[in-house]
Amino acid sequence: MDTANCTLDRPKAFTRITQTVEALRNTRESDDQQLRMGLLCQPANLSEEEERAFLALMTRNIGRALKTMHQSVVSRHEEMIEIKQQIQEHARDLDHVDKANLRQAADMASRVGEHAVEQRRKLSRLLESPYFGRIDVDAVQAHPATPVYIGVHAFADPQSQEPLIHDWRAPISSMFYDFELGEAYYDAPEGRVAREISLKRQYRIEKQQFRFMLESSLNIQDDILQEELSRAADDKLKTIVATIQRDQNAIIRNEHAQTLVIQGAAGSGKTSIALHRVAYLLYKHKDTIRSDDILIVSPNKVFAHYISQVLPELGEEMIRETTMEQLANELLDGEYKFQTFAEQVSKLLEGGDEAFAQRVRFKALADFLDLLDRYIDHVHATNLRVDGIRIGMIRLDSNWIGNQFGRRAQFSVSEQVNGVVTAIVEHMKYQHQKAVVGKERTRIRNELRKMFAETNLKTIYRNFFTWAERPDMFKQGPKGALEYADVFPLVYLKMMLEGTNPRHEIKHVVIDEMQDYTAVQYRVISTLYPSKMTILGDRNQAVNPLSSSNAESIRDVLPDAECVYMQKSYRSTVEITNVAQSIVHNPDLIPIERHGEPPRVMRFPAKAREIGFLIERARAFADSGYHSMGIICKTQKQAEALYDHLRGEVDVRLIDADSKIFSGGILIATAYLAKGLEFDEIMVPFCNENEYNTQTELRWLPFKQARWVHDAAGRLQDLRLPYSARLVRDQFDHHVVLLHSTWDADYLQRENPKFEFSSMRTRRVPPSTSALACQPEFLGERGGVSPTVPPSSTTLAGQRESAG
Repeated sequence: MDTANCTLDRPKAFTRITQTVEALRNTRESDDQQLRMGLLCQPANLSEEEERAFLALMTRNIGRALKTMHQSVVSRHEEMIEIKQQIQEHARDLDHVDKANLRQAADMASRVGEHAVEQRRKLSRLLESPYFGRIDVDAVQAHPATPVYIGVHAFADPQSQEPLIHDWRAPISSMFYDFELGEAYYDAPEGRVAREISLKRQYRIEKQQFRFMLESSLNIQDDILQEELSRAADDKLKTIVATIQRDQNAIIRNEHAQTLVIQGAAGSGKTSIALHRVAYLLYKHKDTIRSDDILIVSPNKVFAHYISQVLPELGEEMIRETTMEQLANELLDGEYKFQTFAEQVSKLLEGGDEAFAQRVRFKALADFLDLLDRYIDHVHATNLRVDGIRIGMIRLDSNWIGNQFGRRAQFSVSEQVNGVVTAIVEHMKYQHQKAVVGKERTRIRNELRKMFAETNLKTIYRNFFTWAERPDMFKQGPKGALEYADVFPLVYLKMMLEGTNPRHEIKHVVIDEMQDYTAVQYRVISTLYPSKMTILGDRNQAVNPLSSSNAESIRDVLPDAECVYMQKSYRSTVEITNVAQSIVHNPDLIPIERHGEPPRVMRFPAKAREIGFLIERARAFADSGYHSMGIICKTQKQAEALYDHLRGEVDVRLIDADSKIFSGGILIATAYLAKGLEFDEIMVPFCNENEYNTQTELRWLPFKQARWVHDAAGRLQDLRLPYSARLVRDQFDHHVVLLHSTWDADYLQRENPKFEFSSMRTRRVPPSTSALACQPEFLGERGGVSPTVPPSSTTLAGQRESAG
């Protein structure tokens, strides 16, 4: 091909493919230089066969670069070993200058080696799947267009350094997510750049193998998205770079918001979007922000482990993470015992203590924060009454003493007193040549302490409720342990009375599950970390609805917050969404068009059958080839009791407050600890009128907490559903809900004609169908509904039990 006549304004590295596929197939490494002269002076519309050849060329080049980078890593390692040996062998003969030079050389080799290791890791990831998208772009009305391949990482031609693959975060890559065919633009550092997209493709490439490609005239091809959604669960959250939607891309690339609050429906991709936003910021501002500068506040350690792999897969290092409880313990210096959030939720679920619920609700209100602020002003005005101190013939007046206290206002009372004592001792020594020791020093300390009306932080906090005329709102637990609702008010009081050093080293904070935190907690976080924030959650998924937040209430605490709303759910099938909407209608929900089997309800006559079914189902799942099953309980006590029942029968593990890892297999957990995790199948035992008999308890049904389950077709279906307001009696005592419904069967069939219901004897259930095992007194008073199960579900059906 005569490349001299090619007038395209395109990277030279794309002139790589010869005129025929046969030539590409037969090309060996020695011929690659000829390939660099070739690609696409003809129209850039490569066939699938040519695309396969181009992929082969890319993987070969990436493989070479990987080999070179590996050699660099080995060389740097050998260099460091050699330098250390020189230092050890010639330590006596080297002067300090030689030693300093060798140490500097070792440090340089270490840094270069670390960079090489990081590049090798990226190239290894890229080799498996070099790119997932392509757009052909050029200046508006200019032809032919330049192909832009987009991948998780960038890759340049080793010789010319021309970009072959663009990082998904690069400015030009934004057009892949934001535009269809036709006029488009992207925002570059020098300003907005107008372009025209003439072709758009998406690819599935796995382990260097070309699975398929799709040409798209739409905004991110639905077929790719559907294929991603239907993949099996894993023990780590996955990246979504190939399926980011336009509205999600706008959130990811939002750089101007000081605080960005993302309120999204279940299945809208909030957590993934927040993590991809972190990756984007690290890419865009790599000169000013590093992984160490970012903090993620997770609901628990298990969830933190679950999301831990997203950023490394996107080419970034793992970042700091903490939980609210860890943070509270740190800020209180480990001096106070307190109830955990999980224990608070469990106690609320166990019920029977309305006074406890009232205390939780009271401290979650925004008015509570205002009241606490007023009390802090009161303490500042009244707690310290400064007076002068006489030492022999010398009197230090109240102004001098007051100034000393003022310099130490950011410290605790004890630290303030000790600091002022030290100042007095030094003042007397240097100004009056008088030593203050022994009993005299003790007397001064006691007089200074008496100037405080109260010195104990917990007592000051307890006095707040007396001052507010609500003494009934404070109660300590066994051995003086604080209730969880009191922990962050106490932290905030300590910060305001003793001062705090803002942690400026953290430049961005990500807070997940925003609905589970109170106004006081947000005030503590914003005071401690005066940085940019990404806050995300769903007000409809509050673990504790008595103390939940939404975007608007967070903005009341953080006035500079910008709120965005994600109403599209990519998770639930149409059938499940229809059922959910018929129970609790969400007018803002926009479900993606994806179909699966409708929910089904099943019953058992006795608890023994229920336990038997759980064991049978768990055994079937173990042989199914799927990755993970979750058995989700209401409380930790319930989970522990069920674990004792099952562990001798099946290989099952219990997730508790001390758990730190989420992995495959059969897991028993509470809804709180399973929150946000992904399972192939979920069973929820003990769903009965006794367990869930109030509107608040219905909101705690665990169906929302886990991400996915498989249906018989092998697709994924969601468990995050609104909760039934109807739990009434039936002659059957124990029930199983398939896949994830706890509603009156007649009502569901009336609202959803395709809803399937069946009674059941003890039969083996196919591992491809998920179940919620339920206990007594559940569905209706009519004596049951005749089964309407299609042939494909006959293994789920059976004659009704005669005993009720």
